[in-house]
Amino acid sequence: MQREQVLNSVLQLLEQHGLGCNIEILLNKLKVEFNKSRQFWPNNEALLYDCLRHHSQQIETWQQQIQLNDQLSPEEKLLARYNQLAQKVSDNRFPGCLFIAACSIFPDPEHPIHQLSEQQKKLSFNFSLELLRQLDIDDSEQVAKQMELILEGCLSKLVVKRNIEDVLIAKLLAEDILTIAKCRKNDALN
Repeated sequence: MQREQVLNSVLQLLEQHGLGCNIEILLNKLKVEFNKSRQFWPNNEALLYDCLRHHSQQIETWQQQIQLNDQLSPEEKLLARYNQLAQKVSDNRFPGCLFIAACSIFPDPEHPIHQLSEQQKKLSFNFSLELLRQLDIDDSEQVAKQMELILEGCLSKLVVKRNIEDVLIAKLLAEDILTIAKCRKNDALN
């Protein structure tokens, strides 16, 4: 198995079993010889870090593709995450937020996995903020924080419930926040 295949497969297993699962058991499920894997990942934390870094790169690539898609409005780009999440759940993937879980398992802000997770959260926030600024939304930072809170709540709930309805509800909440922010911008709430 190639490195990227291992990372993708381990990510999928982490989605299903959580970050607390035994990495050796995961590698056995993938038929990756544990001792051979040690030449690439000397310990479980190294494999977890590499998986999360790989996942972060996947998300960043997806965000760039969405940003460059001229056929989508900024509003559609902001809400595209929920369509992506709904598709993942439909495909029996459960993309609960591995980054949130990593911060709780590695609470030390100096730990590399915690730092990587925090960096991913900042990238997600900046994605929302940039699109809100394109829409010229008043207090874009506050609205971005609200939208990220809804997204993180949805991702956290997916870890527990794995229910596509939660994604749809989160998307409706995000749409409501966006609608209110646009009304505020146009003085429709005064």
